[in-house]
Amino acid sequence: MQKTSEWLMSFNSSQRQQVQALIHERKKSFNKSVTVSFTGGKGGVGKTSIALKFAKELAKQGHKTLLIDCDYNLSNTAIRLGLPLNNSNFYSLLTAQKSFEDCLHKEGNFHLLSACNGDLDLFDSKLKLEELILDIIAGHEDDFDFILLDCPAGLSKEALILNAYCDQRIFVVTPDKASITDSYSLMKVLSTKFGVKENHLLVNMYLTSKQFQRVAVTISETVENFLGCRTNILGGLKRIDVEHSRFDNFFLANTESGFHKKFLQVVHKYSDDLSRSLGEFNSSSRNRLEQDVQTIS
Repeated sequence: MQKTSEWLMSFNSSQRQQVQALIHERKKSFNKSVTVSFTGGKGGVGKTSIALKFAKELAKQGHKTLLIDCDYNLSNTAIRLGLPLNNSNFYSLLTAQKSFEDCLHKEGNFHLLSACNGDLDLFDSKLKLEELILDIIAGHEDDFDFILLDCPAGLSKEALILNAYCDQRIFVVTPDKASITDSYSLMKVLSTKFGVKENHLLVNMYLTSKQFQRVAVTISETVENFLGCRTNILGGLKRIDVEHSRFDNFFLANTESGFHKKFLQVVHKYSDDLSRSLGEFNSSSRNRLEQDVQTIS
């Protein structure tokens, strides 16, 4: 049986854009898990911390949620949660030495598949990791309400494929010029090569409301004018003045702060946007999807 990743990548660029649209429409109809990538053009913008907190908040709302750390050999998710680093789990899953369930960290509805930290076997392997991630998603999309990907920043082949495959993308951007420019470049490539025409935007670490508005409007208008793409603005998170050693605990565990309440507004805005999006589709079938794909090929 052909794997999802092999099937998807077998089409040329134009065909793949049409296939992606069909996959996403059918997934909504099937009540499959919603796949969301947390991404951006530049590292150091808070993407991993936001992906973790987002996943945990969705889990608290009763959604069975899986977060996959896709920065395969420089994983930070386990570190952020204070978990022991266990390189063997991720590599053992990729090489079929362990089951998927045995490799997960679980807290109620929250599930984490963390990656490795400097694993030499993984570094030396010839595995196409992005294709393996797609196969993991395809194999477990019936088991979760949400599958979130903490994607590597930048324009690597792996990042492009994972972002393009997901139903939705949340771009985490700071007011830094490099973050804005690099995120626009990523949106441009995804639009041109994969037909991605809609993204979500979260502005992180802004100093003033005026700065947040300037960044959000600049990106959304530029993307619309030059790429013909839509940007759904989820909101912004103001820079917080917390000691580095206390940051992860404050960001992830503090539920009484104004910052946490602001974060919940972002999650609720995303949930509202998603509800409207899912409401547009009716029931369908996998056979119908395959028939439609055959007409494209």
